[in-house]
Amino acid sequence: MLLIATSQLYAQVDSIPGKEPVKNPFVIELEMENGGILAAKDIRRTTFESAYYNGINLKIGWKIQKSDDQYFTLYNNPIYGIGFYSSTFNTDIIGSPYAIYGFMQSPFGNLRKKRWSFDYRIGLGISGNFTPYDAETNPLNVVIGAKNNVFIDFGIRSQYKINPNWRVGLGLAYHHFSNGALRLPNKGVNLIPLTASITYQPNGGTVIPDKSKIAPYSDKILYHINYGIGWKQLDINKDERFLKTTLGVYASKHVAHKWRMGAGLDLFYSSSGNYDEIAGDDSGKLSAKLSGGPSFYLVHVLNRNLVLNGNVGYYIHKRYFNGEINHVFLRAGARYYVYKDINAGISIKAHKGKADFIEWTVGYTFNRD
Repeated sequence: MLLIATSQLYAQVDSIPGKEPVKNPFVIELEMENGGILAAKDIRRTTFESAYYNGINLKIGWKIQKSDDQYFTLYNNPIYGIGFYSSTFNTDIIGSPYAIYGFMQSPFGNLRKKRWSFDYRIGLGISGNFTPYDAETNPLNVVIGAKNNVFIDFGIRSQYKINPNWRVGLGLAYHHFSNGALRLPNKGVNLIPLTASITYQPNGGTVIPDKSKIAPYSDKILYHINYGIGWKQLDINKDERFLKTTLGVYASKHVAHKWRMGAGLDLFYSSSGNYDEIAGDDSGKLSAKLSGGPSFYLVHVLNRNLVLNGNVGYYIHKRYFNGEINHVFLRAGARYYVYKDINAGISIKAHKGKADFIEWTVGYTFNRD
């Protein structure tokens, strides 16, 4: 979603009568990362024994200083772009993962300071080149079972402006790699490295966002219907994966420009309920395949077409043998409105921080401006 948003924003130009068109300036950045492997003691003694993490990011983006979408003003003229990530754990057990991802980077704090600035970053992409678990050839990797995984990135930093074109920065990042239980094991890889960056902006001009003309947020109630599909492996010793689907219906309303809150209902289908070796005497019954319950719905609006979505729900009915291990279910993801009120996205459904499955979603929103 962030990759799609970036490609569309690249072409945005605002024309001022009698003047040169104002373009969104190009920015390129190189960032180094070091240390910060998060793991339980038993995993440190197996998968991450003798491991040490180093990473590098090359980020290419455009600072959105001119747009008819007021959210770019609200986010202080953020940078949208594409990142290329490469890393090593200095051990053959994990491999040397790489990733490509879209990101949004937003300044915060006092924007009028001449030298010092602060920003935070949100990124989402796809990674590859892990050395996954294999019972015979790589039994010590007990955290990741797939070569390709979802890459989630957050970052915060301080920057110092050397001159109008060059800035250096120090910060902290968080990375999470997961395949949503598509292949077990899937404890995931979590990192909190220190970062050091250097940024080059050929056109060094920076526009202070004018928030005096921000229109009020809508007081309409929005209605959403979403359908998601994915697959889940239940047994690490069996390669078989089972179809999982989601049907969600929610209502939400703005509580601030950047936030919407609401509630709804989620209904889940698990094809594993059809199998005797999983569901036993209940196999084939509707109660073995369906589960669901009410959920709280939260949306963080990044721009007119791009949102981050989340749910906290409670099962009225669930089946443990389908991997529904707790009464509370969670969801976090991103959605992009690809055409008018139609959106597409990806999210991870989880229980107690343990991934259930990755949902590839499509949806429709009623009553949207």
